[in-house]
Amino acid sequence: MKIIKEDKFTLKQHINLIFRGLKIFAAFPKSLILSKTVSVVFNSAIPFINIYFSAQILNELAGAKNQKRLIFLVLLTIGLNFLSIFIRSVIGRWAAYCDSATGLSMHKIYTDKFLAMDYADIENPEIQHQFSKIREHQTGMGFGLPRLLSTYDGLISGAIQLILSVVMAFSLFTLKVPAGSRFAYLDSPFAVIALILVLSCSVFIAPYLSVIGGKVWPKASNINNDANRAFGFYYFDMIRGSDRAKDIRIYDQKHLIDASTGISEEPEGIREWLGYVRYNARFNAFSTALSYLANGLIYLFVALKAFAGAFGIGGIVQYVGAITQFSGGLASILTNIGTLVNNNPFLDKVLTFLDIPNKKYQGTISVEKRDDNEYEIEFKNVSFKYPDTDTYALKNLNLKFNIGQRMAVVGMNGSGKTTMIKLLCRLYDPTEGIITLNGVDIRKYNYDEYMALFSVVFQDFKLLPFTLSQNVAASVNYDSEKVLQSLSKSGFDARLENMPKGIETYLYKDFEEDGVEISGGEAQKIALARALYKDAPFTVLDEPTAALDPIAEFEVYSKFNEIVGGKTAIYISHRLSSCRFCDDIAVFHEGELIQRGSHDTLIADERGKYHELWNAQAQYYQENKESNGYNP
Repeated sequence: MKIIKEDKFTLKQHINLIFRGLKIFAAFPKSLILSKTVSVVFNSAIPFINIYFSAQILNELAGAKNQKRLIFLVLLTIGLNFLSIFIRSVIGRWAAYCDSATGLSMHKIYTDKFLAMDYADIENPEIQHQFSKIREHQTGMGFGLPRLLSTYDGLISGAIQLILSVVMAFSLFTLKVPAGSRFAYLDSPFAVIALILVLSCSVFIAPYLSVIGGKVWPKASNINNDANRAFGFYYFDMIRGSDRAKDIRIYDQKHLIDASTGISEEPEGIREWLGYVRYNARFNAFSTALSYLANGLIYLFVALKAFAGAFGIGGIVQYVGAITQFSGGLASILTNIGTLVNNNPFLDKVLTFLDIPNKKYQGTISVEKRDDNEYEIEFKNVSFKYPDTDTYALKNLNLKFNIGQRMAVVGMNGSGKTTMIKLLCRLYDPTEGIITLNGVDIRKYNYDEYMALFSVVFQDFKLLPFTLSQNVAASVNYDSEKVLQSLSKSGFDARLENMPKGIETYLYKDFEEDGVEISGGEAQKIALARALYKDAPFTVLDEPTAALDPIAEFEVYSKFNEIVGGKTAIYISHRLSSCRFCDDIAVFHEGELIQRGSHDTLIADERGKYHELWNAQAQYYQENKESNGYNP
């Protein structure tokens, strides 16, 4: 079959990748590596105890047959075996306990990377795809960091086997066949060289064949990932999500699931997979046959030398066992080195992802902490294009947010409203122009200090399956009274009264069986309470009431001034009727600020965009006008 070539690396690149990968595990708990090392060393040494004492017992039986020494050797062997079983159990439990955190520690590497990554990279589909591939290879066939860690045991075990087997087999070459024996040629340099060549077949060529055969598994990983992705979607994601359950029943979509059973069993994919299996099996068969042939010749050499009188029958057990351990140890080292080499293309993808640089300048100037919230922000000729696009999302924006002002930002979908907020909060930096805080380019300010100036409720906000109080405070430590006040201001009072544990009630049932499910409108009120709890100088509300009914929305806005207090507030909405409470209204269209003024001023301009949008929406509120007092 034709094998697709993987990425090529030089020997130096292979070594650098492996050592760079191993350095990652330095961040793991020290007990993990220590417990693995102790466990592997102990388990690798145990077979040599049995080999050595079995040889001594046989020598005694074939030689002096001293009863006391024989009983002593047997009892010592049994005692050491019982002791080793006990120690192995203790060490094994310790190693298993430490190893239980391996998956979490490995995932934390990616978690820390995402938390430190520029927001622009988080939104980059290419980077998300890059990480998705890493996870697929990792969960599918264990390539990447898991494969790197799993080879550690084999390398350490092989090294221990090599050292102890050399010590135990050394006398095989120093003990001579008695002079005049017809087997004297076994002590000649040629016999030793021949033995080394045979041993080389076992410990070099056989593992090499196995490694060559194993090269197909990294390539087969893509087929495995495709099948796993389809299986996971159709048999887990598609059927268990409550957001899909309604459509599945209304449109009888279960037939789509039934039809998917053959997706992971397409003839072409199966043929390719079987081709990889056959390729691997051929090399493994050659490797195994060569190992058995080489071991058979080594056993013959040992048996002939014992038959010639170089050593007793116990020596056969000792030397055959030692040589077997030697070949197994060296084979383990070479095989695991081959595994590391085959894993390097995947490890390279991991390291490339972890090496993604943070391009955003973090700034060094401290933001002045002001009790009077005297912060003024201004956009100066700001234009912006999202990465890898040629279209401007914002064009030549000039806009100043006056201290304590209530500004509404309106416009159609895609007009640039949310993009403006992302720039304001430095999730992105302008492509052209600058944004200033009190006259200073915001890029010069310390990034974290600048971000602390904003409380934002985005339209795609998320709540976590933690307690209500932790969701509001965004922390495990919080001021309970402040949490209650924030929830009250956001209009969550009535729902809070029905929560079984008050603010200590868990949201959703991910972690707690008695967690409560909340509606979209209730979630928005909690998100609003979270923004109020932060108590930042700038409050930004991006469609904060989209899930609320008109009456609930009116209640929020009727006391909006009370909610925000003396802070500067920026409000984005598609519902123009809810913007009348604002001092100033900015109208965006196709990435540009095209109108600005009060509601009365803008509505009076009959040719303006605001007037057009207002009249398009106003008709939907007329019938509720008298019944609920909500008058646009």
